[in-house]
Amino acid sequence: MVILLATGVVPPVVAGLLAAGAMILSNVVTLSAAYRSISWTTVILVGGMLPLSTAIEHTGTADLLVHGLTGLLGNAAPHVILLAICVITMVLGQVISNMVTALIVAPVALALAAELGISPIPLLMVVTVSAAASFLTPIATPANMMVMGAAGYRFGDYWKLGLPLLLLFLAVAVFLVPVIWPF
Repeated sequence: MVILLATGVVPPVVAGLLAAGAMILSNVVTLSAAYRSISWTTVILVGGMLPLSTAIEHTGTADLLVHGLTGLLGNAAPHVILLAICVITMVLGQVISNMVTALIVAPVALALAAELGISPIPLLMVVTVSAAASFLTPIATPANMMVMGAAGYRFGDYWKLGLPLLLLFLAVAVFLVPVIWPF
């Protein structure tokens, strides 16, 4: 799978499915074990949020948000645009699932890139990096919630290490992403 992904011979989805099929056919994983390991909650969550993401794009909500952002930011530098997308994504990512946050913000980032006439790639990469920065609350990711109960953490404990990590992700998103994926 890694070789297929690295070479780009097939789309990532096909590479993942081929790898999963190979594991089952070679008896590395049984079919029942593979079925049990699927996170059906995640499948249903993503499946349910895809229509919301599509609706945000097709109903004009993304354009409305984009016009609000461009009106607020004016002719700001591209790094300020990245910062705004980061902050929106990071704030949403603390109160709802980071995966759902990315699905909601991605159409807005695409529409914003089209409105500004810049490449959408850095904006989408910023959404990806920012959505992964869900460190401040236990409800942001399932891993945070699992650790909370097992370690006896309180809600406020996540800020102690989460805030410095969030600021690091913010710096990477705003300053490093455009170096790798230019506007």
